[in-house]
Amino acid sequence: MGHVKTASDPTDSGKAAVYAALIANCGIAVTKFVAAWLSGSSAMLAEGIHSSIDTANEGFLLLGLARAKTPADHAHPFGYSAEIYFWAFIVAVLIFALGAGLSAYEGVRAILHGGHEPGGVPWIPYGVLAISLVFEGYSLSVAVSKFQQMRKGHGLWRDLRDIKDPTIFVVLAEDAAACLGLLIAAAGLTLSWLTGNPIWDGLASIGIGVLLAVTAFFLAVEVKGLLIGESTDPEIIDTIRDGLSGVPEIIAINDIRSLHFGPYDVLLTMSIDFKDDVTSQRIEEIVTEAERRIRKRYPIVQKLYFEVQSQAGHHAMSRRR
Repeated sequence: MGHVKTASDPTDSGKAAVYAALIANCGIAVTKFVAAWLSGSSAMLAEGIHSSIDTANEGFLLLGLARAKTPADHAHPFGYSAEIYFWAFIVAVLIFALGAGLSAYEGVRAILHGGHEPGGVPWIPYGVLAISLVFEGYSLSVAVSKFQQMRKGHGLWRDLRDIKDPTIFVVLAEDAAACLGLLIAAAGLTLSWLTGNPIWDGLASIGIGVLLAVTAFFLAVEVKGLLIGESTDPEIIDTIRDGLSGVPEIIAINDIRSLHFGPYDVLLTMSIDFKDDVTSQRIEEIVTEAERRIRKRYPIVQKLYFEVQSQAGHHAMSRRR
């Protein structure tokens, strides 16, 4: 069977990116709140809220990674790998409900009730924004590096959509939104200082809220597909099919279906039509060898089931379904 690059080691699942984001966001959140208190900037307060929620989100992702390793039991015979998808969805909800909602609220409040009148050059907020951009940029670079290792060369958007590990695309989306949010906050702060009108600061806060809402929507759509159940890489299916098609005792591969229970936990089922004169012992040997080769080539295939079925029988069952 041909080689397809896959991330098969669960320990290399983007945890480094999550830890980098957690450390960066935790420190940045504190400094942003201090700067917001000293400057009275609504945009800076919105950024502090943003970083606080991002910090909590990394904690939820780490919780999901830990829970996903829980061994299978009678209640969950296929294990708990999908836990990471559930907690990633919680992250998307939190970004929308808290991040976007509170940032927009703070912006509207500042516009309606008046914000802090800008005085001299806001050195403290500018300094915090600059430092935050450095740390957020570093965290983003870690996530981008992990993403580059998992890319398959199908184009940026498709490679991003094909990722089954939410720890990668969640941190990517969070850090990208954080960097853009810092630029929006800096723009609002600058306009408020230049014009002497604090409304720009409030508008920047609303802009950050809109940015977070868009980010949350993207994450929710992506994680929703994983929660419902997505198939594995089509290239894996094709190479498995090609390998089995070369077995002389096999007439046809009726069907191959796959399902991601987790980023590195795939269920694979296949229906195979053997020649009528093949003995049951030979069928067992072929199935055993096929399973050995598939598991060796693709360790993410942790659950593998074969069904011996004629083409006519398979088509009849498919029509009934």
